[in-house]
Amino acid sequence: PPPPPPPRTDADPVDTIKTRMQMELPSPFRTAGLYSGVGGSLIGQVPYGVLTFGSYEIYKQALLERLPNVRPALVYALSAVLGDVTGSGWLCPSEVVKQQMQAGMYGTTPEAVRGIWAKRGPRGFYQGYLGGLARDVPFRVAQLTSYEVTKNLYLRVKARRMGRDADAGLELSPGDAAVCGAIAGSFSAAITNPLDRIKTLLMTGSAGYGTSVASCAAKIWADEGIRGFCQGAGARTVYIAPSVAIFFIAYEQVQQRLGPGGE
Repeated sequence: PPPPPPPRTDADPVDTIKTRMQMELPSPFRTAGLYSGVGGSLIGQVPYGVLTFGSYEIYKQALLERLPNVRPALVYALSAVLGDVTGSGWLCPSEVVKQQMQAGMYGTTPEAVRGIWAKRGPRGFYQGYLGGLARDVPFRVAQLTSYEVTKNLYLRVKARRMGRDADAGLELSPGDAAVCGAIAGSFSAAITNPLDRIKTLLMTGSAGYGTSVASCAAKIWADEGIRGFCQGAGARTVYIAPSVAIFFIAYEQVQQRLGPGGE
């Protein structure tokens, strides 16, 4: 592999370690380049979050009204799929830039953008798009569905302890949202790690893994067996669970303030 870029101070170090582990690069815990890629990541993640979760709420409310006899968990899942597909077109280019920087292929975001454009033009920014979608859709379905189910169960237990009706309009406190979010984040991160590794290998153009989800999965299975799909699972869970917990604290606060009776 190419030498790592010089140390930087602008990215998520745990995500970088996870990427290195999934690519089986030497010394994944080295400090050089540990913060590579956050500039491109923020440019992608913030609008992606707005598009994905904003559209998720719109889809969820519309489907709950139109499909009143369908189990809510299925509505949450379908809404999550539609929301993630809505945001995926924006996210993919930033993920390609971020992961190629994390792999040591480029030292700065502008350098990565110029290099990717020079090699493949606009198509280069959508390298591994289907792999990303194959990871993100199941992840978002698992995350949002498990969060909604955990939240509903938690509120039922809370209402029972308070001697109130389950439909009494109870809301999650920031601490409650953090617990439910951490559970949802840990669960969704762990079960989608195999797809995340496939996405990483496709977006970084790792030699020998092909250009499709199927060929990449077959290569991992042939060379490493089930262990290959678990590479980086611990690091992925460690950085996703807290971030999802923090996200749902803000998510619930915004919903409560913008909902009926909110300011």
